Amino acid sequence: MRLIDISRDLLTSEIYSGDPKPEVSWLRTIESGSDCNLSAISACVHTGTHVDAPLHFIEGGGGIERYGLDAFFGPCDVIEVRDSPVTGEFVNRRFPKGSERVLIKGNGQVWFMDSAAEEAAALNLKLIGTDSLSIGTHGNQIRPHKAFLSRGIAVLEGLDLSQVEPGRYFLMAAPVKLGGLEGAPARAVLAADYIFWSK
Repeated sequence: MRLIDISRDLLTSEIYSGDPKPEVSWLRTIESGSDCNLSAISACVHTGTHVDAPLHFIEGGGGIERYGLDAFFGPCDVIEVRDSPVTGEFVNRRFPKGSERVLIKGNGQVWFMDSAAEEAAALNLKLIGTDSLSIGTHGNQIRPHKAFLSRGIAVLEGLDLSQVEPGRYFLMAAPVKLGGLEGAPARAVLAADYIFWSK
Protein backbone atom coordinates (compact mmCIF):
# COMPACT_ATOMS: atom_id res chain seq x y z
CA MET A 1 0.00 0.00 0.00
CA ARG A 2 1.36 3.42 -0.97
CA LEU A 3 0.41 6.42 1.17
CA ILE A 4 0.37 9.95 -0.27
CA ASP A 5 0.32 12.90 2.12
CA ILE A 6 -2.04 15.49 0.59
CA SER A 7 -1.93 17.90 3.53
CA ARG A 8 -0.41 21.35 3.54
CA ASP A 9 1.65 22.58 6.48
CA LEU A 10 -0.56 24.77 8.65
CA LEU A 11 2.36 27.03 9.59
CA THR A 12 3.58 27.72 6.05
CA SER A 13 0.44 27.51 3.89
CA GLU A 14 -0.94 30.37 1.87
CA ILE A 15 -3.35 32.43 3.96
CA TYR A 16 -6.84 33.34 2.77
CA SER A 17 -7.07 37.10 2.40
CA GLY A 18 -7.94 38.70 5.73
CA ASP A 19 -7.17 35.66 7.88
CA PRO A 20 -4.47 35.94 10.57
CA LYS A 21 -1.05 34.49 9.97
CA PRO A 22 -0.25 31.48 12.19
CA GLU A 23 2.09 32.23 15.07
CA VAL A 24 4.18 29.90 17.22
CA SER A 25 5.14 30.67 20.82
CA TRP A 26 7.77 28.62 22.62
CA LEU A 27 6.63 28.21 26.23
CA ARG A 28 9.60 26.09 27.27
CA THR A 29 12.83 25.04 25.60
CA ILE A 30 15.49 22.54 26.56
CA GLU A 31 18.06 25.04 25.33
CA SER A 32 16.96 27.54 28.00
CA GLY A 33 17.13 24.95 30.78
CA SER A 34 13.66 23.35 30.75
CA ASP A 35 13.17 19.59 30.83
CA CYS A 36 11.25 19.67 27.54
CA ASN A 37 10.31 21.75 24.54
CA LEU A 38 6.74 23.07 24.69
CA SER A 39 5.04 25.24 22.10
CA ALA A 40 1.68 26.87 21.45
CA ILE A 41 0.14 28.07 18.20
CA SER A 42 -2.36 30.74 17.25
CA ALA A 43 -4.05 30.26 13.88
CA CYS A 44 -7.35 30.45 12.05
CA VAL A 45 -8.94 26.99 11.91
CA HIS A 46 -9.32 27.44 8.14
CA THR A 47 -5.58 27.68 7.52
CA GLY A 48 -3.81 24.95 5.56
CA THR A 49 -5.66 21.70 4.97
CA HIS A 50 -8.92 21.93 6.87
CA VAL A 51 -12.57 20.91 7.03
CA ASP A 52 -15.52 23.32 7.02
CA ALA A 53 -18.52 22.47 9.20
CA PRO A 54 -22.09 23.71 8.58
CA LEU A 55 -21.65 26.33 11.32
CA HIS A 56 -19.13 28.11 9.07
CA PHE A 57 -21.93 29.53 6.88
CA ILE A 58 -25.18 28.45 8.53
CA GLU A 59 -26.46 30.13 11.68
CA GLY A 60 -27.09 27.39 14.23
CA GLY A 61 -25.44 24.79 11.99
CA GLY A 62 -23.49 21.92 13.48
CA GLY A 63 -19.90 22.24 14.61
CA ILE A 64 -17.01 20.12 13.40
CA GLU A 65 -17.68 17.44 16.03
CA ARG A 66 -21.10 16.71 14.53
CA TYR A 67 -19.73 15.06 11.40
CA GLY A 68 -19.65 11.28 11.32
CA LEU A 69 -16.14 9.95 10.84
CA ASP A 70 -17.26 7.86 7.87
CA ALA A 71 -17.28 11.03 5.75
CA PHE A 72 -13.51 11.22 6.06
CA PHE A 73 -12.57 7.55 5.57
CA GLY A 74 -13.36 5.61 2.44
CA PRO A 75 -13.00 5.32 -1.33
CA CYS A 76 -12.68 8.61 -3.17
CA ASP A 77 -12.18 9.86 -6.70
CA VAL A 78 -9.63 12.50 -7.65
CA ILE A 79 -10.66 14.39 -10.79
CA GLU A 80 -8.72 17.09 -12.60
CA VAL A 81 -10.33 20.40 -13.54
CA ARG A 82 -8.32 22.53 -15.96
CA ASP A 83 -10.67 25.49 -16.29
CA SER A 84 -12.37 27.49 -13.56
CA PRO A 85 -15.08 27.87 -12.51
CA VAL A 86 -16.61 24.43 -12.16
CA THR A 87 -19.92 24.52 -14.02
CA GLY A 88 -23.08 22.49 -13.67
CA GLU A 89 -22.38 21.00 -17.09
CA PHE A 90 -18.96 19.82 -15.92
CA VAL A 91 -20.47 18.20 -12.84
CA ASN A 92 -23.03 16.37 -14.98
CA ARG A 93 -20.42 15.16 -17.48
CA ARG A 94 -17.32 14.53 -15.38
CA PHE A 95 -18.23 13.78 -11.78
CA PRO A 96 -17.97 10.02 -11.10
CA LYS A 97 -21.39 8.49 -10.73
CA GLY A 98 -22.00 6.89 -7.34
CA SER A 99 -18.87 8.35 -5.73
CA GLU A 100 -19.30 9.48 -2.12
CA ARG A 101 -16.06 11.48 -1.94
CA VAL A 102 -14.67 13.64 -4.74
CA LEU A 103 -11.43 15.64 -4.65
CA ILE A 104 -10.83 18.40 -7.20
CA LYS A 105 -7.30 18.80 -8.56
CA GLY A 106 -7.15 22.25 -10.08
CA ASN A 107 -3.73 23.71 -9.29
CA GLY A 108 -5.26 25.72 -6.47
CA GLN A 109 -7.28 27.87 -8.86
CA VAL A 110 -10.67 26.16 -9.15
CA TRP A 111 -13.95 27.25 -7.57
CA PHE A 112 -17.61 26.30 -7.94
CA MET A 113 -20.35 28.30 -9.61
CA ASP A 114 -23.55 28.32 -7.55
CA SER A 115 -25.34 26.00 -9.98
CA ALA A 116 -22.40 23.59 -10.05
CA ALA A 117 -22.32 23.37 -6.27
CA GLU A 118 -26.05 22.62 -6.25
CA GLU A 119 -25.62 19.93 -8.93
CA ALA A 120 -22.71 18.31 -7.08
CA ALA A 121 -24.47 18.47 -3.71
CA ALA A 122 -27.43 16.59 -5.20
CA LEU A 123 -25.20 13.57 -5.94
CA ASN A 124 -25.41 12.18 -2.38
CA LEU A 125 -21.79 13.00 -1.61
CA LYS A 126 -20.36 12.65 1.88
CA LEU A 127 -17.37 14.88 1.14
CA ILE A 128 -16.15 17.34 -1.48
CA GLY A 129 -12.50 18.39 -1.48
CA THR A 130 -10.32 20.85 -3.34
CA ASP A 131 -6.70 21.92 -3.61
CA SER A 132 -7.88 25.54 -3.68
CA LEU A 133 -8.10 27.63 -0.53
CA SER A 134 -11.89 27.51 -0.88
CA ILE A 135 -14.66 25.95 -2.95
CA GLY A 136 -15.92 29.49 -3.51
CA THR A 137 -14.17 32.65 -4.64
CA HIS A 138 -13.89 36.23 -3.40
CA GLY A 139 -17.35 37.78 -3.57
CA ASN A 140 -19.03 34.39 -4.04
CA GLN A 141 -18.43 32.20 -1.00
CA ILE A 142 -21.83 31.87 0.62
CA ARG A 143 -23.95 29.98 -1.91
CA PRO A 144 -21.36 27.36 -2.96
CA HIS A 145 -20.62 26.59 0.69
CA LYS A 146 -24.28 26.49 1.70
CA ALA A 147 -25.08 24.10 -1.16
CA PHE A 148 -22.83 21.49 0.42
CA LEU A 149 -22.96 22.36 4.12
CA SER A 150 -26.76 22.59 4.27
CA ARG A 151 -26.85 18.93 3.20
CA GLY A 152 -24.25 17.86 5.77
CA ILE A 153 -21.57 17.31 3.12
CA ALA A 154 -18.08 17.80 4.54
CA VAL A 155 -15.98 20.41 2.73
CA LEU A 156 -12.24 19.64 2.70
CA GLU A 157 -10.13 22.56 1.48
CA GLY A 158 -6.47 23.45 1.04
CA LEU A 159 -5.29 20.04 -0.19
CA ASP A 160 -1.97 19.39 -1.90
CA LEU A 161 -2.78 17.21 -4.91
CA SER A 162 0.33 18.12 -6.91
CA GLN A 163 1.72 14.58 -6.69
CA VAL A 164 -1.60 12.82 -7.26
CA GLU A 165 -2.84 11.52 -10.60
CA PRO A 166 -6.59 11.47 -11.23
CA GLY A 167 -8.11 8.15 -10.22
CA ARG A 168 -9.55 6.06 -7.41
CA TYR A 169 -7.99 6.12 -3.92
CA PHE A 170 -8.84 5.52 -0.28
CA LEU A 171 -9.10 8.78 1.70
CA MET A 172 -8.19 9.26 5.36
CA ALA A 173 -8.74 12.86 6.45
CA ALA A 174 -10.29 13.23 9.89
CA PRO A 175 -10.46 16.79 11.24
CA VAL A 176 -9.14 17.67 14.68
CA LYS A 177 -11.99 17.43 17.21
CA LEU A 178 -12.69 21.04 18.20
CA GLY A 179 -16.15 20.89 19.72
CA GLY A 180 -18.47 23.74 18.78
CA LEU A 181 -16.18 25.30 16.18
CA GLU A 182 -17.03 25.92 12.53
CA GLY A 183 -13.92 24.22 11.15
CA ALA A 184 -10.75 22.36 12.02
CA PRO A 185 -7.35 21.43 10.58
CA ALA A 186 -7.08 17.95 9.07
CA ARG A 187 -4.25 15.59 8.14
CA ALA A 188 -5.30 14.21 4.78
CA VAL A 189 -3.77 11.07 3.26
CA LEU A 190 -4.58 9.00 0.19
CA ALA A 191 -3.90 5.29 0.00
CA ALA A 192 -3.09 3.99 -3.47
CA ASP A 193 -3.10 0.31 -4.43
CA TYR A 194 -5.31 -0.29 -1.39
CA ILE A 195 -6.46 -3.77 -0.48
CA PHE A 196 -7.93 -3.38 2.97
CA TRP A 197 -11.62 -2.95 2.32
CA SER A 198 -14.32 -4.52 0.26
CA LYS A 199 -17.52 -3.16 -1.14
